[in-house]
This record gives sequence, C-alpha cells and structure tokens, in this order.
Amino acid sequence: MIAFYRTNDLTSKVYQDALAIRKEVFVSEQGVPEKLEVDAEGSAMHYVGYIESQAVVTARTIVEDDGAWHIQRVATLNNQRHKGYAKEIMKCIEEIAVDDKIPYLTLGAQDQAQEFYSKLGFNVVGDGFLDAGIPHHRMNKKL
Repeated sequence: MIAFYRTNDLTSKVYQDALAIRKEVFVSEQGVPEKLEVDAEGSAMHYVGYIESQAVVTARTIVEDDGAWHIQRVATLNNQRHKGYAKEIMKCIEEIAVDDKIPYLTLGAQDQAQEFYSKLGFNVVGDGFLDAGIPHHRMNKKL
C-alpha cells in the first residue's frame, strides 16, 4: 500500500525525499542540469509516495495565475517503475484538486510520456517545445 504526503516546507523530510528522487531521475538519469531541475521550489507543493518507509515516487504542483494546478517533476525511482506508482500519485493530486475546486490540471509532458498522461485523461494542447533539451508538449485535463 502506497502512502502519500505533501508539503511546501523545504526543511521537511518529505521535501528532501522528493528532491532526492528528482535528482536521481532527472539529473543523473536524464542529464538535466541541476540548476534547471531545482527551481521555484518555495512556490510549489511537493508530493511523495512511500512504500513502507521508502520514498518511491514524487511530483509537485504550482498554482497558475488562472487557478489551474501545473503538475511538474513527476518521477519514479528506476527500481520502482511499472508498478503504477506514478499513476497513483497523479490520482492523489487530482483528488485533492477536485476537493479544492481547481478548474483544470496542466503539465508539460516529455513526449515519451504522452501516452501515460493520455490514459489519465490529459489532452495535448498546442505545439511542442524543448525543456532542458527534451521534447515536451503541454497537456491539460479539465476537472
């Protein structure tokens, strides 16, 4: 059973666990420069999923000017992939967003992850773009 926690406290263990997963996945595996990966931390809500006491998946949300939640930095540890944890953290964020009456969710999906987000009800919006040298597309989901 996966347990989710969220925080905007940058001194918390939850935030430190989120950062550790992101550094492993985005910086070490994908070669994203750390200064691009670690940005706008204080304005984000950080989510981490734990199996027993091990942090295995993370994501963060930032509130857009129009009230939407921008989901970013969705990452699962390599040895924990293909177990449904990213899907579960996305569902957790969506449930909280619905409770908070958020109008829609938006994200910049790496092109290789578009199918994953499409299965969760997100739709591509607009042209592609590069982020940290990686092809992405904006995807939205109305709530």
